Amino acid sequence: MSHPRVSAHLPPHVDPTRAPVAFGDGAVPKLRRELADPNLITRQRALMALGDLVHDPELAYTAVEVGCLDNLKHLLKDEDVTVRHKTSEIFYILVTHSIGRFAIIKHEAILPLSDLLNDPVDICRKNVHMAIEMLSEIPAGADAILHAELVPLLIMKLRTELDEIQELILKSLHFCLLVDTKQALDAEGVTVLKAKLTHSSEAIRSLAAQALMDISTPLEGKNKLCEEEVIPILVELLSDPNHKVRAAAAGTLMFATVTTQGKYKALEADIIPALLSLLNDPVSKVRLNAIKTITTVSEGPEGRAVLLGYLPLLEGMTQDPSAAVQKAVKIAMDVIAWQP
Repeated sequence: MSHPRVSAHLPPHVDPTRAPVAFGDGAVPKLRRELADPNLITRQRALMALGDLVHDPELAYTAVEVGCLDNLKHLLKDEDVTVRHKTSEIFYILVTHSIGRFAIIKHEAILPLSDLLNDPVDICRKNVHMAIEMLSEIPAGADAILHAELVPLLIMKLRTELDEIQELILKSLHFCLLVDTKQALDAEGVTVLKAKLTHSSEAIRSLAAQALMDISTPLEGKNKLCEEEVIPILVELLSDPNHKVRAAAAGTLMFATVTTQGKYKALEADIIPALLSLLNDPVSKVRLNAIKTITTVSEGPEGRAVLLGYLPLLEGMTQDPSAAVQKAVKIAMDVIAWQP
């Protein structure tokens, strides 16, 4: 005769590391209270459960409305590694939602988040950098990061961080530099970014070149590139095997050679043969940036004198598959053929 027997194991869908979630609208408020519980296990379990819930935009909205951000800001300073890890992860999940991005700005959570940039645990720092990078993608977020004066800290972290985190930092800097370049220039950003141009990672090289393109928008940035001898390195990168690196290097040189000093620095680095070799590049963005740089270089007498002999080569590009390239080629030919 059989007898009923209850297993000592929990059902497969029950996770003991997560707090039990209340039904309906009471779920998030209950977790908010548990986030402030003095018991470490209670806080950990509440964070695990909340991390699952805030993937849903509606529940992320609820979390913001009931005041979870204040609790989460406090937990960023928790002594427990797991608490800091899960809290930073929740901030990253929140910032994937529009409501989360603007809530983080409104509740001034950027500075508390930045405290974890010095955390000894890699995953905590990575979560924070992912959150900052995604936040920087919107103008209000980039403004908030600049207002918090985080750009100098991000540049400093480029010297020491893991490669995967350096990529996140460079992406964040790109969006911040589109808004303002002063903080980066004052923090020796050109010097730090120059060092990354020779990094073994193709992604870091291309992102560093992109950031230098952004930082060279104002005249001060263009002059800094010349002072720091960045132009010869960029010319070398025109032959990089990665097309993103080639495109970014050519784009940065396009900005740098707007000034007379930049033109002569580029000519000294033998830029013209390197640019001409890119005219048959399979990637249209590389061809476009190369032709635009040829145009700026040819605005100087020395550059024009050399490039006059290559007008037939440019003439053959007027049928390029890219309309933008065709337009740029016509402008370049007009500049090169100009007679004073």
